[in-house]
Parts: sequence; C-alpha cells; structure tokens
Amino acid sequence: MNDAFDLRPPTDAQRKAITGGLSSAEREVLLHHGTEAPFCGVFLDNHKDGIYCCRFCGLPLFRSSAKFDSGTGWPSFFKPYAESHIRRIRDNSHGMVRTEEVCARCGSHLGHVFPDGPPPSGERHCLNSISLSFAEHGHPLPDVLGRGAPEGRVDT
Repeated sequence: MNDAFDLRPPTDAQRKAITGGLSSAEREVLLHHGTEAPFCGVFLDNHKDGIYCCRFCGLPLFRSSAKFDSGTGWPSFFKPYAESHIRRIRDNSHGMVRTEEVCARCGSHLGHVFPDGPPPSGERHCLNSISLSFAEHGHPLPDVLGRGAPEGRVDT
C-alpha cells in the first residue's frame, strides 16, 4: 500500500512541545507504556463514524467501522487503518508474553493486539482511550505536526 501520510517521527522540538501539553495520565500511558483502568475510557462507548488517531502525533490508526465490543473494557478494533501506521513489539512484562502496539510514527504506546478477535482478521487491537484522539466523519483529521493531512477530511 502506498501511504500518503508522512511517517517521519516528530522532531525533538515537536516532541518536547507535545509532551509539555500532555496530562500526567497521558504521559504515563503514551510515553511510559502504562494502561488506563478498564471501562473508564472516553472512547469505549463511542459509536460515531470517524477515524481514531494517535493522541500524540495525530496519525490515523483505526476506522470506526473496524471497532467492536470485545467486552474487555477497552476500545477494540479488528483491523488498523493501515498496517504501516502501527508497529508490533514483543512484550514480556508482567509475566506474560503479549504483543504491544505502538504508533509507527511517534512510538507512543497504544495498547496490545491479541489473536482472539472477530473475522476477517481474527485480531483484537485492545487500545487505551487515552492514547487516542477522534476525528468525526466530515471533520478534518488532526495535524499535530503541521504536515498537512493528505485526505483533508475524514473518509471512513
């Protein structure tokens, strides 16, 4: 897939400015691989059409059409916006073997992906709401890094 989004990481100055605007809870999850409590995230019960983006850098990560109720207490998706927008990392923390998911552009922690999701992918991308922003259908995508969003408005 030819990706129209600029996947270069934020500059040091951009990273510093964005980090300065994060709450302590956002910093804990995005930058220190924390996890928000289940059943409390703002996007758990969001049923609007749109695109879920990285809270740190604005990169589109998941379409609302790929969201499903996994019953786990975190927003869950069966397919990313583009595989090139996420990076999978082996996670051996807490005595488990899991696959961590981070934003491919800025490296922010998003959550974990598990092999127990619905068809067609069979994957459950289980994400922290605090790691996400949401662009509703018909509204502009976030342009946190000032690079311009190639699609302009959300196309779900």
